[in-house]
Amino acid sequence: MECTVSWTGGLSTRSAMGFVAETGSGHTLVMDGAPDADKPENGGQNLAPRPMETVLAGTGGCTAYDVVLILKRGRHAVQGCTVKLTAERAQTEPKVFTKIHMHFTVTGKAIPAVAVERAIALSHEKYCSASIMLAKMAEITTSFELLDA
Repeated sequence: MECTVSWTGGLSTRSAMGFVAETGSGHTLVMDGAPDADKPENGGQNLAPRPMETVLAGTGGCTAYDVVLILKRGRHAVQGCTVKLTAERAQTEPKVFTKIHMHFTVTGKAIPAVAVERAIALSHEKYCSASIMLAKMAEITTSFELLDA
């Protein structure tokens, strides 16, 4: 896996702290820094997600992918899955994630709650590289609700 991240601030773009990531799979992702009121030349313009937001979003995508796939492989009629991630970061540098809570909402027909609970556990214990990696620094908790469609 590879990715190239390029600073766009030197190209006379709107943001002094903008970046474009080009992934090995051929996709691009734009990121921007937070505005800096004290030194605007060192801050972003809030034109795109912050880099740490993309880490959180990627983790949510990784675990949601697992949960859906595990439920589908179990022949459950899953019709929807969302995960809302809420994170806390350290107050001092490096401002790593210290706590992450993931709340899953799974929609489907007659999916047993135990199947959703198992899918979430398997994701976090075995399959989701992102959440397993972040769990080495942050306390990760989960909850879920199951909606019958």
